[in-house]
Amino acid sequence: MPNAEIVAVGSELLLGQIVDTNSAWIAHRLTELGINLFYKTVVGDNPGRMREVISRALERSDLVITSGGIGPTRDDLTREIVAAVTGRDLVLDSQLLEEIRDRFRRRGQVMTPNNERQAYMPAGAIPVRNPNGTAPAFILEDLKGVIFVLPGVPFEMKWLFENEVEPYLRRKFDLSETIAYRVLKVVGMGESAVDQRVGDLIANSTNPTVGVLAHPGQVDVRITAKASSRDEAMRLIAPVEAEVCQALGSHVFARDNETMEDIVGHLLRNNNKSIAVFEDLTGGLLAGRLQQAAPENLVEGIIAGSPASIRRLLKFSRRPQDVEALLQDPAALTAELARAVREQAGSDLGVALHALPNPDEKVENLASGETSIAVTDGKEVKHRIYRIAGRGQADRVRMTLNALELIRMAFLEGLP
Repeated sequence: MPNAEIVAVGSELLLGQIVDTNSAWIAHRLTELGINLFYKTVVGDNPGRMREVISRALERSDLVITSGGIGPTRDDLTREIVAAVTGRDLVLDSQLLEEIRDRFRRRGQVMTPNNERQAYMPAGAIPVRNPNGTAPAFILEDLKGVIFVLPGVPFEMKWLFENEVEPYLRRKFDLSETIAYRVLKVVGMGESAVDQRVGDLIANSTNPTVGVLAHPGQVDVRITAKASSRDEAMRLIAPVEAEVCQALGSHVFARDNETMEDIVGHLLRNNNKSIAVFEDLTGGLLAGRLQQAAPENLVEGIIAGSPASIRRLLKFSRRPQDVEALLQDPAALTAELARAVREQAGSDLGVALHALPNPDEKVENLASGETSIAVTDGKEVKHRIYRIAGRGQADRVRMTLNALELIRMAFLEGLP
């Protein structure tokens, strides 16, 4: 089984101007092929550093895949560096050059002289035609290993990988194994608490292996198996998955690509329930996720930014003197906001997510660093108070997930 390495080329990746999505996509495809990926490097358009990175990659890996740096401009240096590292001359491929010229003619454009650079290949390289762009890719089999040089434009790179690189890899390395995985998504438990329950599996498993990865408000348990086929790998995963689910219980809310909003949307549709939302801290994230997952079930979403907006909603269902009393009781206030938004929208369920507008201001609200969430069907209320670290995006995502989880549990456990 070959060991692979990815080298992403481009100073724009190091400057944060573009996110390196190519490497993640390639890594996923290599995993599906059963190829071990041990290293991933990003390097800028600097000849010395590029030479160092690509040379080291060829020394320690059987298979190297580069993306970027094969266009027509002077800072597109990958083909030159690969030629230098492997001790080869750059050779003009006249057929490639004519194909590049023809592409420009078909577009009704005149090819500028710098595009000729794209027709040069290291001696002995296998050119790979690029039907989606002007920059051909190439494969070079060297004594040190095999290197695939791909364009950095994502849709060009993906087409070439699927149609050229993957078939080549299957033939070259006689790939007979595949890697499959199952991701169990966990809510309501931190990473350390999950580790306490499944730590023995993590420590003692070999095939499948078990790993834990934390996200804002969520922990993923990944079970990975290697076998001769995907079906066989999934059979290896099944008993370990059952053990993890037994250990974590209802905290496991989804698998693989499922999201919490997918699960909640499914529950709303299957139970034919409509829902309305009131939120402040999350700024529309909760309503947005519900709108994406179950647009026909979301009746209304209210985003509040001040105590005045809270008063306006509460006066829909309360007398003015009752409103002022509620503003002093966080739990009762959030429950009433959920009732009020439900009544105003005429929905089956109402959910309210309420936090301090200003962490330093302690009026008409919760203590700093807390968020109150309530779900109601008009009769009963399910309510929780959560601690938060601040008002950043991660906190908003975490509270949105907590609100969706409370809706999920309202269906699974009933209200309250």
